[in-house]
Amino acid sequence: MKEFDYIIIGGGCAGLSLAYELEINDQLKDKTLAIVEPRKKYERDKTWSFWKVFNHNFEDCVIKSWNNFTINISEKFHELNNKEFPYQSIDSGKFYTKINSKLSENPNINFFENINEINTEKALVFNSVFDGELDKSNLWQHFQGIEIETSRDIFDDEIINLMDFNCDQRKDIHFFYTLPFSKNKALVETTWLSSLEDQSLMDYDLQLENYIKNNLGIKDYKIKFTEKGAIPLFHPILKTNKNVINIGSAGGMTRLSTGYTFLNIQEHSKYLCNNIDNIKNSKIFNLGKKYNFLDKIFLKVVKNHPEKMPEIFYRMFNNSSNKIIKFLSNKSNFFDDLSIILKMPKVIFLKALVK
Repeated sequence: MKEFDYIIIGGGCAGLSLAYELEINDQLKDKTLAIVEPRKKYERDKTWSFWKVFNHNFEDCVIKSWNNFTINISEKFHELNNKEFPYQSIDSGKFYTKINSKLSENPNINFFENINEINTEKALVFNSVFDGELDKSNLWQHFQGIEIETSRDIFDDEIINLMDFNCDQRKDIHFFYTLPFSKNKALVETTWLSSLEDQSLMDYDLQLENYIKNNLGIKDYKIKFTEKGAIPLFHPILKTNKNVINIGSAGGMTRLSTGYTFLNIQEHSKYLCNNIDNIKNSKIFNLGKKYNFLDKIFLKVVKNHPEKMPEIFYRMFNNSSNKIIKFLSNKSNFFDDLSIILKMPKVIFLKALVK
């Protein structure tokens, strides 16, 4: 079997981001890398979105940036704007093409469909794949989105609707998310925070059809692209191995209260690249104990009081845009955190804290 210095298991967002970071920083001049990925063809399958709180390598893959966003519940809505931290969406197809084009220039980098083709014993392994099947009874963020195109200009493409709770909740937490890429093209997504056990929540096509017709008032449109996914809002326990470093969601890079992962992956990739020669003895990169602590309390409230969450999200966003964006992007300070905490209903959160 073939031997390599580094092995990346999973050639998705996390695996390719790390490979790209290593390549552009000349860490693979004299080192070999194997990427294990079963897919035979890369094409657009996701849209990754985030607030740009620091620069990243993929500005040329951005579909669009926005400075304005809204959140809606019943008859109320907040509109916020922020020019310092624009909200961006990445086209995964462009991302894959950019990275694979760069990696193909280096003969030290090889792709394999099956891990059995290579020797993992002596290599430093970066793993982005979960072991086995994850707990479907736990809390997940699951969604389906469609990019629609209309025959006439309908959307205000200067503002996104981050969360619209004006929809059927079905005793869980449900909202829609609309990203207008132009005046006649937008990604519309139905999103649930719930377990994966209730199949009745997964009539995504019908949910989208009803929302686009009844809430957006659009009857005539073409579907240009569909994406679907499920993000665990918990950290699964993975097998440990001294030669294996977990990355991506498997490495704890998903912010549990939001599902945001992309920029965390980029930050983690830079850290691994900068410390690659002594990574086994380096401090383990994480999003911060503070955020894990606060997210655990928040998710307890999500599980125990789903009916109250639209109002809680609304109150959370009744803040300065800088504070809320930095908090959701793991860049907040004590005073930012305190400002957001004080907006929350005290009794519910105190009960979640002590239980």
